[in-house]
Amino acid sequence: MSARPNQEAAVPQAENTSPHRAGFACFVGRPNAGKSTLTNALVGQKVAITSNRPQTTRHTVRGIVHRDDAQLILVDTPGLHKPRTLLGERLNDVVRTTWAEVDVIGFCLPADQKLGPGDKYIVKELAGIRKTPKIAIVTKTDLVESKALAEQLLAVSALAEELGFEWAEIVPVSAVAEERGAAGGPSGKPDQSDQGGGGRGAGQVGLLADLIAPLLPESPPLYPEGDLTDEPEMVMVAELIREAALEGVRDELPHSIAVVVEEMLPREDRPADRPLLDIHANVYIERPSQKGIIIGPKGKRLKDVGTKSRKHIEALLGTPVFLDLHVKVAKDWQRDPKQLRKLGF
Repeated sequence: MSARPNQEAAVPQAENTSPHRAGFACFVGRPNAGKSTLTNALVGQKVAITSNRPQTTRHTVRGIVHRDDAQLILVDTPGLHKPRTLLGERLNDVVRTTWAEVDVIGFCLPADQKLGPGDKYIVKELAGIRKTPKIAIVTKTDLVESKALAEQLLAVSALAEELGFEWAEIVPVSAVAEERGAAGGPSGKPDQSDQGGGGRGAGQVGLLADLIAPLLPESPPLYPEGDLTDEPEMVMVAELIREAALEGVRDELPHSIAVVVEEMLPREDRPADRPLLDIHANVYIERPSQKGIIIGPKGKRLKDVGTKSRKHIEALLGTPVFLDLHVKVAKDWQRDPKQLRKLGF
């Protein structure tokens, strides 16, 4: 007899007839709208650096979310803003190029801030992209009460109406609440917002993934199972160092910091069970007067930057690391095309 599979046992497998979907989704919004935090929460691991400073993201980071029914590739862009430097202009170009290439656009708006000119400017640009589905994502819902959240949901809905289009979905989320294990509520349409859809304790990051997935094209997975980003390791390591360097510096300094990893090499003559990765990186600032701020009294600040970033780098790479950091001046690099190319922009 031929060993055919049991027909009855095969029936449950045939019930799932929905096609697999895979595609790219992009989060946009003004600087510091919670886009990087949301990307990390959806992926379940740090793939984009976060900071309370605006314009932290400079590269498009692809975070990959693997599901049984879909694969979401999340493109995290810099915040769209009125540029004051050549770097600012290039970051805006990155955003617009990304919009043209994705399957879904998510517009991020913080729940604790009123719709401002910057938001309206972005939504007006989105209104001109007719074919791509657009989702409004009201972030940081853990910072407001239900009434304020409801008003924000209604405001973002009215803005789209005013500009002649309709959001595919409007969703309140809190990546912070999600990390704390908060339960998600129902979908965040404006007329449902006071039924537990947001406010303190609602995460809803999982719900957001549920809503994005059906909007993606039918496709097999585009990345292997287990891949969480396609960002090169050296770029991610540089970003983790820059994130640590951004903490606690003066207001004018964050935009002046760039990091380049010069080399990453396994230490020779180490036993197989005790590997060590040597990483040599340069932290660039624009003026000699900024050097002391980064290094700190007796080198304490730079040492703290090394300690904090090394912990994240070791978690990312899964190996012990020796981190060698140097601070260098690249005069007015944000305005110099040659320096921008050298620093990877």
